[in-house]
Amino acid sequence: MSGADIKSQAVKGVVWTMVERYSGQIVQFIISVVLARILPPSQYGLIAMLAIFMGLSSVFIDGGFSSALIQCKNRVERDFSTVFFINVGMALFIYMLLFISAPWIAEFYSQPQLTQIVRIYCLSLPINSLASTSNVMLVVKLDFKTTTKISLTSAIVSGIIGIICACYGFGVWALVTQALVAAFLNLILTVFFVRWFPTAGFSRDSFHRLFSFSSKLFVASVISSVYENITGAVIGKQFNAATLAYYSRAYSFNVLVNSNITNVLGRVSYPLLSQIQDDDDRLKRIYEKYIQMSAFFSFFALMLLCAVAKPLVIFLLTDKWAASIIFIQILSFGMMTDGVIVSNLNLLKVKGRSDLVLKLEVIKKITAFTILGISIAMNSVMAICIGKAIYGAVFALYINTYYTKKLMDYGFKRQFMQFLPYLIASLVMMVAGYMLCNFISNSLLALCVSVPVCVLIYLFLCSRMKLYAYFEAKRILFQYIKKVRSHN
Repeated sequence: MSGADIKSQAVKGVVWTMVERYSGQIVQFIISVVLARILPPSQYGLIAMLAIFMGLSSVFIDGGFSSALIQCKNRVERDFSTVFFINVGMALFIYMLLFISAPWIAEFYSQPQLTQIVRIYCLSLPINSLASTSNVMLVVKLDFKTTTKISLTSAIVSGIIGIICACYGFGVWALVTQALVAAFLNLILTVFFVRWFPTAGFSRDSFHRLFSFSSKLFVASVISSVYENITGAVIGKQFNAATLAYYSRAYSFNVLVNSNITNVLGRVSYPLLSQIQDDDDRLKRIYEKYIQMSAFFSFFALMLLCAVAKPLVIFLLTDKWAASIIFIQILSFGMMTDGVIVSNLNLLKVKGRSDLVLKLEVIKKITAFTILGISIAMNSVMAICIGKAIYGAVFALYINTYYTKKLMDYGFKRQFMQFLPYLIASLVMMVAGYMLCNFISNSLLALCVSVPVCVLIYLFLCSRMKLYAYFEAKRILFQYIKKVRSHN
């Protein structure tokens, strides 16, 4: 594949992945805002208590096989069929475990109603497993247009049904219904668009070949998932459902803003870079550009969120969610480098070094759990958030660059110098936006003034500093506008 083809595919993939992620997430966000206005925080907290179980279950169901299929050079039908049967089998097994253990989960949180919630809410796991392999096929083909149609339709229909249920007094069951409807629709639409069914049966040879790569990613994902979700479990156990809801809401704001950017670039870059995995020079050049693009978007988005967190929460969710504002601001700093971290991990995956991914994950999480243990001992949710921010923005970033230095001579120092200008520009913008928001008392007016001012400040600074990502993003945008105009 030529450089021009790579670039063309990357641009097309990024555009459609951004449409998918942001259209779906924006719809989900709007729906969650409506639901948050109807339902009390404690209702959200009940669902948030299940995050660790759902997160770990998803990791065990996938087992790292999705990444193995994407990375594999010579995929055949029996590989996809094998992964399908593994996913469905694991999903059914895990659902039975959750069904049986539901009373113990409810007892752990001292929330009796969780027994029935677990047994019904977790039905989404086996339903989603039926569509997971087909979704991988779409990623392999870089067919993000189809995934956009599926995710957007599912989000809209399930969200409307969830709101109707909430208005009729279903309480937490409105959220459960929303999740199940989304899973069913995702399955139905995936079957309709992809039209793939396993035809080759389970293959031991395929399993062993894929497992040699996926096993390390699986263990790494388990460790990572435990860390990501244990915070919510601790807060739910140590405090109450409402406090957990404030933390979860803050975390979801940051996920909406940051993880979608990270996932967009990572989702596109991984299959594309896998196509040139044997060309180290090209791989390094393209990889460096992804790092800068990630910093350009992530730093801006998270520092903007930090600046406008107060008027945003008050305007969208009302004063009853005000306790989540400080958590949003702290977590924004902690997630700034997530895009860079994911880019480093993707490079190792592309090179087939899942063993190094596992080593890094073990080292990182020893550090992470140590920091988490210290912050938990302080008996403060704010301390827990600060601990997560320090780990994410400092330790995780530094550790993740160790093997990219070894493999590609692209370590922490070089990466830091490349994204430092974007960091400076975003911090200057954040300070200006924060001051504006505190100066203007009306929430809506503060948002209307501070957001465009922040955008202009950031773009001006990036332009004056002649940053690559700014000019590349500008070029892609103008190219896309020109293309749309020519079609019209």
